[in-house]
Amino acid sequence: MTIRRLMLALPLLLAGWIGIMAAVMLVSDAAPGAVVLLPPEGFAARLPEDTGIMAAGPLWLVVKGPRAGFARALYAAGAPLVLPAGLTGCLPLPKSPPQAPQG
Repeated sequence: MTIRRLMLALPLLLAGWIGIMAAVMLVSDAAPGAVVLLPPEGFAARLPEDTGIMAAGPLWLVVKGPRAGFARALYAAGAPLVLPAGLTGCLPLPKSPPQAPQG
């Protein structure tokens, strides 16, 4: 019974996480880039002019653009799902240890 509940809960948890990330990307311009999942044929050619392709795979495309409303521009170009990329997360980045003097 517990494994069955877990098998039902995990896809719902994943779908909820993806939904929250997509909403964050849509209402906030905090992410320095975006991951476009399942880009349609010819999507790269329809990207806004100031958008750069950082990486690409068969099912995703990582793009960067300096504009406000970047997610909306990607959806207007035909992106089916846009998620944030390059965020540091909830925890601050660790400070690098002090460097020993050279000499």
